[in-house]
Amino acid sequence: MLETKNQGVPEIITINIEGMDSPSKENLIKKKLGSLAGVENFDINTVSKQVRIFYNPSQVTVQDIIRSIPETGMNASLVQEQKERSTWWREKQQLALYSCGLITIIAFITKFMGASSLVYNLLFILAVAVGVFYPARKAIIALINLTPTIHLLMLIGAAGAMVLRLFSESAILIFVYSLGDVIESYAVDKARGAISSLIALLPKEALVRKDVKEVIMATEDINVGDIVVVRPGERIPVEGKVVWGTSFVDQSAVTGESIPVQKKLDDDVFAGTINQNGSLEVRVEKPTDETMLSKVISSVEEAQAKKTTYQTFADNFGKYYTPAMFVLGVLVAIVPPLFFGAEWYPFIYRGLVVFVVSCSCGLALSVPVAVVAGMANAARNGTIFKGGTYLEIIDKVNAIAFDKTGTLTIGKPEVTDIKSLNDISEEELLSLAGSIESRSGHPIAAAIVRKAKERNLFSDLTVEDFEEKSGLGVRAKIDGHYYTVGSPRFQQEMGVLTEQAQEAVIALENQGKTVVVISKETNLLGLLAIADVIRPGAKESLQRLKAAGIQTVMLTGDNERSARAIAEVAGVDEYYAQLMPTEKVEVIKKLREKYGSVAMVGDGINDAPAMAVSNVGIAMGAAGSDIAIEAGDVVLMSDDLGKISYLRGLSSRVITTIKQNIVISLVNIAFMVVAALMGYLGLVTGLLLNEASAILVIFNAVRLLKWKNKNG
Repeated sequence: MLETKNQGVPEIITINIEGMDSPSKENLIKKKLGSLAGVENFDINTVSKQVRIFYNPSQVTVQDIIRSIPETGMNASLVQEQKERSTWWREKQQLALYSCGLITIIAFITKFMGASSLVYNLLFILAVAVGVFYPARKAIIALINLTPTIHLLMLIGAAGAMVLRLFSESAILIFVYSLGDVIESYAVDKARGAISSLIALLPKEALVRKDVKEVIMATEDINVGDIVVVRPGERIPVEGKVVWGTSFVDQSAVTGESIPVQKKLDDDVFAGTINQNGSLEVRVEKPTDETMLSKVISSVEEAQAKKTTYQTFADNFGKYYTPAMFVLGVLVAIVPPLFFGAEWYPFIYRGLVVFVVSCSCGLALSVPVAVVAGMANAARNGTIFKGGTYLEIIDKVNAIAFDKTGTLTIGKPEVTDIKSLNDISEEELLSLAGSIESRSGHPIAAAIVRKAKERNLFSDLTVEDFEEKSGLGVRAKIDGHYYTVGSPRFQQEMGVLTEQAQEAVIALENQGKTVVVISKETNLLGLLAIADVIRPGAKESLQRLKAAGIQTVMLTGDNERSARAIAEVAGVDEYYAQLMPTEKVEVIKKLREKYGSVAMVGDGINDAPAMAVSNVGIAMGAAGSDIAIEAGDVVLMSDDLGKISYLRGLSSRVITTIKQNIVISLVNIAFMVVAALMGYLGLVTGLLLNEASAILVIFNAVRLLKWKNKNG
């Protein structure tokens, strides 16, 4: 959460905090940074183990900030200066853990073999001495900062067991708790690593063409405008346009698309994608730190700070839970002997058990780990959540509104029908129209030319006296004859349209298509129909949503007839036509009143106002648009509408996992505390149940990394 102290215009640094792996440690960081003059505000992310700090350099230096962190028992380093960590099993804390466990096992073997109590008790004490250092250091720091933590509760439990001469229980407590601490940290790092591992997709070096030579350069040294050579099988290191070559590229790392996409001259390529079968030369258009993959990583990391209601609940619970358990343990230990004449030993023991069973990060960590694991799964599938809260909202959506152009449809007009109505073939008709329209810049003209080229029918006829009549059509002279390619109304005014042609025009227009009529002098030659076609897979995607009980709505600026035709083909439940962008906002407001929670899907540019007033805005096709990443709460890197069903499935799975974890944690806590108060639970049993519960809920959350949508 963002903590604010005072106003100003600060500088910003981001630091890594080694050892910040629980909310209790987050509280220590808050207190320490809050006490530093010149630190104006800070944004703490427990899961990513980073803190973004806004500070006044005239009052505090970066070195002062970094030097203050070890006072909390953790270490800090600037993000850009972070050092590679040693292998986890070689770290001092792990070595202490292994030594503690080994000595404890030797002590039990010695006891089993009949050695004297002095020998095996000394071994248990040695195990405690070896293993207690790191958890004790954390507990003492928490005590100095007057912040009760689970480490403090654990240390009191271990110390109490030693006082009661329960040496084996104390050794087991230290070992099992420390082991659980390590496993919990491993689980958190695994969820984080699923996101940060995306960074590894960016090659460190690239082959760059310099004049006539090819040189290997570090990617951060490559400049915009440089030409990078990418050979078959290599990962593309930069973002830019193809200037030479043709190849298929695996873009799954960025867009989530499993099928490779062909790239040719002037096509965009993304850093981190894999060039498959051909060589490419790419002109760099973005610096390394502004690539689409960098934006994905940045967006997901920032999103971790926007918490779900479940995360807020877990944080608030932990804030009161630890101090309450501390007080309860003390009361259990001293009230019965002091006021009711009970024996001290049994109730001190019960108090220690209360301390032990409450030493768990399970509830606090299981929720954020589930959220981050869900986000990591989404990032791997070409989807970005701008915050955990949107991951939660998607599951509650009752209706989804889709923009038509560029969302339900491809957004590029295409020739769908060619009808010859005179003594001319369809091929000749398309070739003739393509040659004439090649002189026009109208989108419909571009569609006709594109169709002619696709079918290899584009011929370079000599076009003379070209004339364009705005909103009506074009005229031109070819081989001494005047040809007209224009609207039905224009051709009707010229007396060209026959009754048969008019019937054909009406039939095509009723399908939501734009009709172009071609004539030679006053003789009708034929018709071309142009339409913005439905995006492949859109109909199936909408059917899956409707099967899940979601109301589907289409919003468009098209006329009623065109809107109705597209709506029927797509299969939406309802549609709204002839809408201006401001009117789309009003429609979204009405849909929210009607259905409750509503999502808006658009291209992230013209639809941004409507997306803003919806409960959650979903921008699609962001791999080709930086604006889309800014506009949407949820961003689809590809144009695949099937991702909407995936999002709902993922959201539902994440929320189900979080609910499972919260229930398991709360039930286990309630059971163990009651059993401890009644004297039915021992130190070792309570500790094992406690750690087993924590590990269960955390690994239940980590399973989300491998979740797959079984419904398409």
